[in-house]
Amino acid sequence: MEAFEVVNEGIGMQIEFIWRKIREPVIVPMLRVAVFLCLGMSLMMLVDKVYMGISICLVKMFGRKPEKRYKWECFEDDLELGNSNYPMVLVQIPMYNEGEVYQLSIGAACGLSWPSNRLIIQILDDSTDPTIKELVQVECNIWGSKGVNIKYEVRDNRNGYKAGALREGMKHSYVTQCDYVVIFDADFQPQPDFLRRTIPFLVNNPEIGLVQARWKFVNADECLMTRMQQMSLDYHFKVEQEVSSSAYAFFGFNGTAGVWRISALNEAGGWKDRTTVEDMDLSVRASLKGWKFLYLSNLQVINELPSTLKAFRYQQHRWSCGPANLFRKTAMEIFASKNVSLWKKIYILYSFFFVRKIVAHVNTFVFYCIVLPATVVVPEVVVPKWGSVYIPFVITLLKSVGTPRSFHLVSFWILFENTMSLHRTKATIIGLLEASRVNEWVVTEKLGATLKAKGGGKVSKNIQLKIGDRIGMSELCVGLYLLFCGSYDVMYGKNQFFVFLYIQSIAFFILAFGYVGTVVPNS
Repeated sequence: MEAFEVVNEGIGMQIEFIWRKIREPVIVPMLRVAVFLCLGMSLMMLVDKVYMGISICLVKMFGRKPEKRYKWECFEDDLELGNSNYPMVLVQIPMYNEGEVYQLSIGAACGLSWPSNRLIIQILDDSTDPTIKELVQVECNIWGSKGVNIKYEVRDNRNGYKAGALREGMKHSYVTQCDYVVIFDADFQPQPDFLRRTIPFLVNNPEIGLVQARWKFVNADECLMTRMQQMSLDYHFKVEQEVSSSAYAFFGFNGTAGVWRISALNEAGGWKDRTTVEDMDLSVRASLKGWKFLYLSNLQVINELPSTLKAFRYQQHRWSCGPANLFRKTAMEIFASKNVSLWKKIYILYSFFFVRKIVAHVNTFVFYCIVLPATVVVPEVVVPKWGSVYIPFVITLLKSVGTPRSFHLVSFWILFENTMSLHRTKATIIGLLEASRVNEWVVTEKLGATLKAKGGGKVSKNIQLKIGDRIGMSELCVGLYLLFCGSYDVMYGKNQFFVFLYIQSIAFFILAFGYVGTVVPNS
């Protein structure tokens, strides 16, 4: 009888009737389970960040510098042997339509301080733009005429993307002369002494398979979005990589600004394109073979951060989807490995993959953007203050120490990370389920910020912005959801969550309409 009366009252009464019927038996129990799971994930993240904080303090306190942990002797010219005491080094620079940065990267590689007869520069050009292809080839010819041993290599397909290009590059006959291979992405500019500071660690320590340098961002101050990226990446490089290298001699290769022992690379199976994080894949396989990795935090290589929202989204999709998919494919292999200790297995599976690559993304979005706002509408479910306030505060504080100059931007950083967690969570789920877009590879677009910084001229890239391209429906929907929950809290709530909900909804709206990052006007 009640249901019949409700049908006659209209859509509003029907929705209210359905809500009352499912609230107690369905919504409340489900939300309580969600809160319990999210609090558990928050504790995992807290323990990881506290452990990292304590470890980095101990590393700095006891001065565990690479030179003290490993043998290191600089190379000196020998009057009798000449340059033969220098090992042969291959430098690989994969490129794809890098019209804005190709000159800088090629010039920096050719300017490395190393005997010219012991160095091979290999430009792996997958460009599809014939004009850019011709410009890159001309640049290679110019350096070749100056006595630089530079090879311009192309292939007739883009199979495997970057991994495929690097794999093909290793097949050339001249590579057999080389003992070590250095990889630089097209926007990376190493200092001339890069090889003299990295190669000695590999030469004097046969157990080391990889030496990784730190990234330094030339356009961090270009806009607020690049400042936010710097805060996240500085924590990764200054804390996570440093601790991982010191405590476990394992970390994920960052795909660039690193030197591999070619024998270690080959023993691990070489480059594979089964995921979009070929660098991390190679790191895991090499580690399972017993190779150690070394991170040099005092050696910095400048590069460019993506400064447009579109480029940043594509990058974050690849960086979130790839690790989750790699975890799915290698978890059992890691667990069954006999070449690494149990402690190292636990670190790789639990801390490196599960907590940082899966839990961190999923919990940030689900807890702070879905579950916590939902408790406003369902007041029967209470989130303890330690879970909603204290844990997030401590985690944020520990992560922000990497960039002290940007500490005043922490509030904006939190809002930005929460909004981007939507895309990271979606990408993580795609990787875990191996759904569509799991192997999507879009090269991160560079706008030539390094070129502008060097005074090389204006950026010529044109970006056409259409209304359809600018509106992000996912962010818009989440923003409306947060706005509704915030308004409900104003009218009926008692916990004053509406302050956070309103501000976070504004952040989602800003992202939804594309008002983040730089916009390059048409020339």
